[in-house]
Amino acid sequence: MKRIAVFTSGGDAPGMNACIRAVVRGGLHYGLEVFGIIRGYNGMIKGDIIPLNSQSVSNIIQRGGTILKSARSKEFMTPEGRKKAYDQLKAHGIEGLVAIGGNGTFTGAEIFYNEFQIPTVGAPGTIDNDLYGTDYTIGYDTAVNTAVDAIDKIRDTADSHDRIFFIEVMGRDSGYIAVQSGISGGAESILIPEERQTIDDIVLTLKNGFERKKSSSIVVVAEGDEEGQAAEVADKIKKTIDVPVDIRVTNLGHIQRGGAPSAYDRILASRLGLGALEGLLNGEKNVMAGIVNDQLIYTPFHDTITKKKLITNDLIRMVSILGR
Repeated sequence: MKRIAVFTSGGDAPGMNACIRAVVRGGLHYGLEVFGIIRGYNGMIKGDIIPLNSQSVSNIIQRGGTILKSARSKEFMTPEGRKKAYDQLKAHGIEGLVAIGGNGTFTGAEIFYNEFQIPTVGAPGTIDNDLYGTDYTIGYDTAVNTAVDAIDKIRDTADSHDRIFFIEVMGRDSGYIAVQSGISGGAESILIPEERQTIDDIVLTLKNGFERKKSSSIVVVAEGDEEGQAAEVADKIKKTIDVPVDIRVTNLGHIQRGGAPSAYDRILASRLGLGALEGLLNGEKNVMAGIVNDQLIYTPFHDTITKKKLITNDLIRMVSILGR
């Protein structure tokens, strides 16, 4: 293998640039020509492929976002689109790919290999931390710290005005950000897709707080919770709770995706980028590089895509005990 390409796809995550840097500099160390594909699968189809060298990735380890840009590609979901992408890779002499992204990225890579035998090794880049086969994903630590910083600030105003704040964090299918930012921020209640908590449960928790003369409360809601998003949950609580209280809602939104990556995310992304590259050189394909128990492992894309990464019961137990 002489020529490889790296790309980022799906939602951006802090640390993606550190991962790109590791792939490029690792590739140069092993005597490879390294290319970058701009805007993921869209760029692959259009032939938006550029050579990368050591200078290309200088001074990016501390930057959020992705210098290679990211996009979701409907055309790549079609056989015709994938054929265009294959033709562009062959025209550039690309023999292997490192894909930085999540479930959708790896689903596309697996289908692409089955059709055209271009080997791909993935690096898990998503703030949701929802990929089976790695303890942590690139960007998750930074996103949690961003959420905790916001929760701490909201706690100040909640205490000042005796309010209940419902704070929505990202996590359509995963409650990892909600659980860890909620525990870190001292939330009284946390709603996540993985664990059913009813409106009556939340009301009981809040009432217990009032009885102990607690003047303010924080409820963290993952956007994919069964009871609805934060605004919906807050409306249900207003109709149910029988004590006078001022309820406010804050949606943290896309600030969780941005910002300089934490030291942990920079190191994780560097390990995973180099691990993905070395896996590719060692004949791995259709696998994701991950870190489990501080060891580099490779998990088949099929398992990463289809198997559910569960939140540990210990974290859920902590929420029920410490939030009272």
